Amino acid sequence: MGLVMDGVKLLVLGMVGVYVFLILMICMMYLLQKVLAPFAAREFEAAKQAAAAAKKASAASASDSDLEIAAAAAAFHANNQ
Repeated sequence: MGLVMDGVKLLVLGMVGVYVFLILMICMMYLLQKVLAPFAAREFEAAKQAAAAAKKASAASASDSDLEIAAAAAAFHANNQ
């Protein structure tokens, strides 16, 4: 019976250790969230501006692409008549 109790004690000790580690990790993540929040907001704004610029650039390139397709179709049609 002594070995079983030693096993149970070790089991409980291990579970408590894991639980304490997880609580500590959650607290540290919360602390990092509070510390890094101003930097994250700045990065979010920069990413938002970059996405808007990329969207404008893709819209301009799409119209260029449409013009190239139209020119290729016209050239093909002119050569096949």
